[in-house]
Amino acid sequence: MSKIIAIANQKGGVGKTTTSVNLAASLAVLDKKVLLVDADPQGNSTTGVGYDLKSLEATIYECLVDGVETEKAILKTEVENLSLLPSNIDLVGAELEMLNLPEKERVLTRVLARVRDQYDYILIDCSPSLGLLTVNSLAAADSVIIPVQCQYFALEGLGKLLNTIKIIQKRLNTELRIEGFVLTMYDSRVRLSNQVVEEVKKHFDKMVFDTYIQQNVKLAEAPSFGKPVILYDAECRGSVNYLSLANELLEKQKANEAPGKEQTKA
Repeated sequence: MSKIIAIANQKGGVGKTTTSVNLAASLAVLDKKVLLVDADPQGNSTTGVGYDLKSLEATIYECLVDGVETEKAILKTEVENLSLLPSNIDLVGAELEMLNLPEKERVLTRVLARVRDQYDYILIDCSPSLGLLTVNSLAAADSVIIPVQCQYFALEGLGKLLNTIKIIQKRLNTELRIEGFVLTMYDSRVRLSNQVVEEVKKHFDKMVFDTYIQQNVKLAEAPSFGKPVILYDAECRGSVNYLSLANELLEKQKANEAPGKEQTKA
């Protein structure tokens, strides 16, 4: 049975899609079978692994709204072991159309249940909002990773996200856990970056991943070439950071699976 991880933050520009694409690719390089689910109408995870949004025959939208079989929408990527459930702008209409569906908060859960056993990890790149798509993503997930950028107003809006997670835990998914907070866009030379690290650690302590994702030009360039950074430049700082994060995630899961260990609730 795979582990489903939602990567969520309703605040834009925090490195959510960058983390989704590159953590998924790094886990795949470490011999895990991974499905990257693009649950964002912008489709940035889809273009980030090399697909043209206009040429897609079936996407997550058709799976959610029209009942298309999940397997028929899944695409292979250049990274061995990494597959994609793509998205495009059609997904904008999904929230309205899903309102009339039975158990509308669990539609994505049913979509992923059909393929869950085929993967070690399923990573969901959530929509940058707290609407029905994100609720579906959190209801389907075992845990959530929250990217936090090392910039001014880093903690702004986190309260709303954490409150949403608590509501999901109470009403829809009692097993949902916070996997951790990952600090992105870190620059050790900038005082503000270090202040944000201190502030986030003060609030969330051991829930913060030890790996920081540093500012890196190659990491910023890779999406324009339709590649995860590990294919664009395997030796750059961004590649090293995301491989480190993937290894840390694997070690954390191993520790949590040890007898008497539990993951952290919100």
